[in-house]
Amino acid sequence: MLPRRTDEAWIADLQASGVQQAEALMELRNLLLRGLEFALSDRLQAADHGVLEDAVQEALVKILKHLDTFQGRSRFLTWAQKIAVREALTLLRRKAWKDVSLEDLHPTDLEDLTPKVLSDTRSNPERQATQKDLMALVMRLIHEELTPKQRRALMAIAVYGMPLEEVARRMNTNRNALYKLLHDARRRLKIRLEAMGLSPAEVLDAF
Repeated sequence: MLPRRTDEAWIADLQASGVQQAEALMELRNLLLRGLEFALSDRLQAADHGVLEDAVQEALVKILKHLDTFQGRSRFLTWAQKIAVREALTLLRRKAWKDVSLEDLHPTDLEDLTPKVLSDTRSNPERQATQKDLMALVMRLIHEELTPKQRRALMAIAVYGMPLEEVARRMNTNRNALYKLLHDARRRLKIRLEAMGLSPAEVLDAF
């Protein structure tokens, strides 16, 4: 069994060139792959191994690019594994949504679109009626007040739960621009709700 590399050895070997770097990359690749298989075992299906391979390759690229940011606050392998896990989770979420188009995320019945996360099945009939009326109102405002771009983003993220980074990728934008788009959309809805005598908190309290 080979002795475990020190953090300093990892950095030096990965910053080297030729055979020295290639051997370090291969060893790191194997360690990261085994780590992902263990850390994400409860999320993986048989067809997901290729996703882990892709995640490790993406992680290796980022690790090499950001070696100078490693500050030694944790062990090098711990730092590298966190990067690999983030990449794997991003790719797994993207895989789960790959066959879903943003254009498909439009309700067919606006009057009965209460997100499951907000709906309380134990509510009494009066409360359920209030929830349904308020959700219909919010959906109407979404379609009346927001631009098509704002509407697609808000529906995908807030109603259907698509990951923000996946929506940003589909809309050919970045996280910061998408945050700004969502902020503007929510502000427009807030203004309309307040003009009707309702606050966002009052709407949420009904659910």
